[in-house]
Amino acid sequence: MLRSWRVKLKLLLATVTLAVLLSWLYLFVGSLEYGRFLLLPPCLGEQPSRDVEREALASRVRRVEEENQQLRLQLSQVQAEGSDGNPQWGASAEDGEPPGGERSNRTACPKQRTVHKCELLHVAIVCAGHNASRDVVTLVKSILFHRKNPLHFHFITDSVAHQILQTLFQSWMVPSVHVSFYNADDLKPEVSWIPNKHYSGIYGLMKLTLTKALPSSLSKVIVLDTDITFATDIAELWAVFGKFSDKQVIGLVENQSDWYLGNLWKNHKPWPALGRGFNTGVILLLLDRLRRLGWEQMWRLTAERELMSMLSTSLADQDIFNAVIKQDPALVYRLPCFWNVQLSDHTRSEQCYTEVSDLKVIHWNSPKKLRVKNKHVEFFRNLYLTFLEYDGNLLRRELFGCASLPSPPGDQQALEELDEDDPCYDFRRQHLTQHRVHLFFLQYEFLALPNPTDVTLVAQLSMDRLQMLEAICKHWAGPISLALYMSDAEAQQFLRYAQASEVLSARRNVAYHIVYKEGQFYPINLLRNVALANTQTPYVFLTDIDFLPMYGLYDYLRNSIQQLELPQRKAALIVPAFETLHYRLTFPKSKAELLSMLDMGSLYTFRYHVWPKGHAPTDYAKWRTATVPYRVAWQPDFEPYVVVRRDCPKYDQRFVGFGWNKVSHIMELDAQEYELLVLPNAFMIHMPHAPSFDISKFRLSAGYRGCLQTLREEFHQDLSRRYGAAALKYLTAERSL
Repeated sequence: MLRSWRVKLKLLLATVTLAVLLSWLYLFVGSLEYGRFLLLPPCLGEQPSRDVEREALASRVRRVEEENQQLRLQLSQVQAEGSDGNPQWGASAEDGEPPGGERSNRTACPKQRTVHKCELLHVAIVCAGHNASRDVVTLVKSILFHRKNPLHFHFITDSVAHQILQTLFQSWMVPSVHVSFYNADDLKPEVSWIPNKHYSGIYGLMKLTLTKALPSSLSKVIVLDTDITFATDIAELWAVFGKFSDKQVIGLVENQSDWYLGNLWKNHKPWPALGRGFNTGVILLLLDRLRRLGWEQMWRLTAERELMSMLSTSLADQDIFNAVIKQDPALVYRLPCFWNVQLSDHTRSEQCYTEVSDLKVIHWNSPKKLRVKNKHVEFFRNLYLTFLEYDGNLLRRELFGCASLPSPPGDQQALEELDEDDPCYDFRRQHLTQHRVHLFFLQYEFLALPNPTDVTLVAQLSMDRLQMLEAICKHWAGPISLALYMSDAEAQQFLRYAQASEVLSARRNVAYHIVYKEGQFYPINLLRNVALANTQTPYVFLTDIDFLPMYGLYDYLRNSIQQLELPQRKAALIVPAFETLHYRLTFPKSKAELLSMLDMGSLYTFRYHVWPKGHAPTDYAKWRTATVPYRVAWQPDFEPYVVVRRDCPKYDQRFVGFGWNKVSHIMELDAQEYELLVLPNAFMIHMPHAPSFDISKFRLSAGYRGCLQTLREEFHQDLSRRYGAAALKYLTAERSL
């Protein structure tokens, strides 16, 4: 009897074992079909990419579990029948499981909180000055490239960064991206009492004030330095908030240098820190908990206590964060180090990754930035340069399934209403295209003095005219406002060119505004308007980049404005234009030298041989002997270069590429009853260059010229609507040609 029972038991155990093995083999083969091992579940925030796959596999697991439960039930019944006081030696590893055969499919991975597809993620960044405003764009690009969620950027800025970034995001128009700005000047009193040796200055302490600076309704935020590059979706980092314990309020990666160990040099005394300390380039903040804990008082008391012996901070806010954590280690959640791979010299960053796929966030936290020493720095540098030169227009992609901000009325609606069968569709589309604009791309420190006669040179250019910049800077000592039409990659080439030039790098009163390329035509009047709108002086000299002004023209114009009492009258001062066909020119130092060169044939009046109507009304014959300014009348196609008040009419942006872009502007000045006054001792010389692509299209394409004529007629109609009967003379003059 006992022997028969044992045979049955062995047979049942063998059946159970075989069933389990076959079940797992079935699942294993199914996992290969889907290209994934079920026995190796995703960890560290990795999200399955196929919901259908997950549901199918989960269903299979449930069926196998049900079969196993039935087998276990039969086994337990057999064991109960054969129990005669002997120990149940058939008990298995199921001991300790919940009753009823229920068990959880646990893995070695911690439970991962998922981020809803359309959940709004909040990112805070402190940004001040021209350089930081330029650096933060690369960070934003890397985030936008990988993101799948709506984002809300919170920028704590000075006035410079505010103007730059507000214009950039308004013109960028990225769907599902919100931007808020907070005045850093309002926060300075909170931290100005803390001496700081770090190169970031007072702005390096601003992250301590975020519980006060950011809205009280905001419960959590990711805080980033501007020298960060993302290599993954920021939603993965946001999901880490779900791993915080009830007491943890700050998420940080351990510092990867030996700074806080105090052994870098003799008498090196860092601020107190827990072990190696933590780096604050990437921070997860639970703001609501921090506010309940009294964060403001907490960090202030800690800073006051430590400053009594330390006297100043060396690493800005990072020293104070570490001192607080040293005092209460329970506050910190230790982020895996791949969330802040710190590329400063002599760090342990190489321990944070073994494969490229391990990288999440790269932190260029050395003052050397891209020149830092690291075994894999070339790879990191290439990744950074990829985003640095990446076309930001490609990041204007919708997040399907998520509600986005409504498009601003006006141009977007007009763009949708365009008739694609219109022969001039491309011209009209270019006019309505929204270009990204990055103002003050380089350091700009010119402060307009309270001088009512000061004047700024205004011009626009593309990459092929870059060589003119140094010469213009040598001829014009005053402020300059330039709009540059470039791609993202070209903008970086220009940056390197300007920084390497002794002439350009020595100037701080030249404002460079990048208008990023988009569309097939050169948006010349948009560029002029961008440069014009960002001047700071009462007067502007509206010129083109191909012209060199005479030496001393800046001072001459200021004196002329004062002598002619221009602030009390509505006038445009004409600077006569000349040209040379020689690439090498001994530039005339006076009007007498210029007249001599004109007589010898080495100089000509501008465009006398191809477009005399453009400048003939200047009356060069009269100018030769003039000693005082003289008035001239408007004539059709007149397009001189003028000095006017900064609040003059804008250029008409419907004119793109070649043709009528200046003519229309001078016509509107005349319609507004500006006096046209020719300056007797001023001149400028056009330098030779290869024809632009747009002028080539104008010369070769009858369709191009036809569309230009259509735009001219529409401009005349708009002029008539604005100025009534006064504009009839322009239409009459046009018809008489």
